[in-house]
Amino acid sequence: MPERLLPLLTTRPQTGDALGARLGVNRVTVSTLARRLQDSGVPVQVSRAGYALHPDAPAPAQVTPTGLMGAAHRYHGTVTSTQDALRAWADDPQDPAPHGAVLTAERQTAGRGRRGRAWDTTHGTLVFSVLLRHGPGGGPLSLPHLALLPLAAGVALARASGVGGLKWPNDLLAPDRRKLAGVLLEADLRGEEARRAVLGIGVNVSAAPEGAAHLREFRPELTRAGLLTEVLRELHTWLDAPPHDVLRAWREASVTLGQPVRVQTPQGPVDGTALDLDPSGSLIVQTPAGPLTVGAGDVQLIGTLT
Repeated sequence: MPERLLPLLTTRPQTGDALGARLGVNRVTVSTLARRLQDSGVPVQVSRAGYALHPDAPAPAQVTPTGLMGAAHRYHGTVTSTQDALRAWADDPQDPAPHGAVLTAERQTAGRGRRGRAWDTTHGTLVFSVLLRHGPGGGPLSLPHLALLPLAAGVALARASGVGGLKWPNDLLAPDRRKLAGVLLEADLRGEEARRAVLGIGVNVSAAPEGAAHLREFRPELTRAGLLTEVLRELHTWLDAPPHDVLRAWREASVTLGQPVRVQTPQGPVDGTALDLDPSGSLIVQTPAGPLTVGAGDVQLIGTLT
């Protein structure tokens, strides 16, 4: 299996003989495993000096965890989705993923965004998921806490990226309102609490689908490995932050508040102006009929390119 080779690769080239000795195979087999990793999307560099990972690759050896965020980290070439792969790891009876575990991948064959939308993964995208087994201070994952998690993740993402602003509830937009990144939260609920939650984040780092933006347009020096390190550091802070701090920070980074928006309601679309967030993180929209509080419904920034 090519996955045997992946944990041994670093940004420093290693010969096929050296890697083969560690795996108990010959250098021809190492070459075959390296080609299979390349086919799966892993950026393996092959030269006369040997085999190495591209410095941009968000592999565990190139990412620095903060506390429990990323202390356990698995890196794959192709998965159906990082959400599904991390959930399977969490359910592994032999080696279950702990709180803060991170799973990154180069490609997703069935990536998804909010409301089941397809989550496009192109070359140059950082896609990863984080497992949350408890809330702040080791407490339960309560429903009020879950409601604020996408906003807290958005704040962490905006601060790590250093570019753009937040569109309610889960997108990071470039200054010209093109989409840079998105957040997806999925939780396994049991009554008023969640057994666990899986937080997925996708960021266009060096490439983007048509109509979207990527971070290297604004930060040419950025690598996916470096960005993941920064995001994990910010997640460590903001996922445990008090709700009023999360709401304040989100308001400061918002490109939604004060703007004309179109809200999708069961009765159809309604136009209004985004006023504020309520204590639960829901959006308050001023409409011709009066204030409307929007929870998980769709909100479109009128004139936005996303």
